[in-house]
Amino acid sequence: MRNCLTLALAVFLALAGSALAAGTTTGNTEPDLSSYAQAEELIEAADYEDALAILEELNREESGNPDVLNLLGYASRKLGRIEDAFDYYRQALAIDPLHLGANEYLGELYLETGDIGRAEERLAELAVACPDGCEEREELAEALAAYRESQGQ
Repeated sequence: MRNCLTLALAVFLALAGSALAAGTTTGNTEPDLSSYAQAEELIEAADYEDALAILEELNREESGNPDVLNLLGYASRKLGRIEDAFDYYRQALAIDPLHLGANEYLGELYLETGDIGRAEERLAELAVACPDGCEEREELAEALAAYRESQGQ
């Protein structure tokens, strides 16, 4: 009996160690921090292609994570893949309608495509999400103001 318990414990520890080494845990909805952080660093360095590859893999592994979908949208937008960007932002917002980043970035994408009305809708969503103000709300408001100025409005 003692040998069976020892064997069972050894198997459990080996499996747990494998899961930790792979960066996965059961039921975890947070992105794999090492890969996610790496993608963020690549985005900061404007290496959108490499960031996109990591984010696509994360999305396959952790489907439905709005943070991953948001960064997929951002990298896609920066690469000029406008329809992909729209799709990723909409997926993120379908999961979390008040996602700060997705609302800001989708608003910016609407401005890039000349749809000021929809950009204003994203700003209104940010006013609900962070009524006392937040960086995403301020940045989209500034982008809207700059857009209006560039259009003589």
